[in-house]
Amino acid sequence: MSDYVTVNGVRTWYSASGEGPPLVLLHGGFSHSHDFGMLLGSLTPAFRVLTPDRRGHGRTPDVPGPVTPEDLVADVVSFISTVVGGPVLLAGYSAGGVVAQLVALARPDLVSRLALISTAFETSGWIFLPDPSGEMPAVVVDAYAEVSPDGRDHFPVVLEKFAKLAQTSARVEVERIGCPTLVVAADDDLVRLDHSVALYEALPAGQLAILPGTSHLVLFEKPDLLAGLLTSFLTEDPAPMMPIRRAQPAG
Repeated sequence: MSDYVTVNGVRTWYSASGEGPPLVLLHGGFSHSHDFGMLLGSLTPAFRVLTPDRRGHGRTPDVPGPVTPEDLVADVVSFISTVVGGPVLLAGYSAGGVVAQLVALARPDLVSRLALISTAFETSGWIFLPDPSGEMPAVVVDAYAEVSPDGRDHFPVVLEKFAKLAQTSARVEVERIGCPTLVVAADDDLVRLDHSVALYEALPAGQLAILPGTSHLVLFEKPDLLAGLLTSFLTEDPAPMMPIRRAQPAG
């Protein structure tokens, strides 16, 4: 099913499918919830999957004025509180992963487990960022125009405000995220590999997966592998037979 719900003053489109614990998926920048389309068939048997289009993306309209990290966090918190009403499993891809980190920090009571896919916790982690006054590939603009209620001509406005946000965002204090968190990265990602490792090492309850032969479009390249990793992480606790990093300190 798909529907609209007003959250934080924004008329937000979302889809919901499957049965089980609620799993909210946050798409990347200049895209929409179709990012996760190839994963749904593998995830819906185990989870109730909810995929909102974030403000200014997909079928959700833009909001006048600049956008702040606080706005994006409030959108997701309101969505979870309104549509689910309690804690969720939360996964974020690319720019959506930054929002997911901030939501887990702001409202730990609403996030039981967190998965971060091809994302960064500070701007230096990205190999490059979008130019607020530049251009996006035609395929990105076409996909925006196909579903956006604001129309093709509004895309430069969205590009400018969200690109500026990406370039000026503060470091996320990931060491304060207490819930189990999976970091997934491609071995040829838009995020620096050492940054993904640093993110994993900074998390108190982190797990790490580097997917071979993949790029920042890993959701489309190896969806079955990614869906399997997510399902395992979201439903099981780690049980390494020879723990080193997870070994309990003596005494």
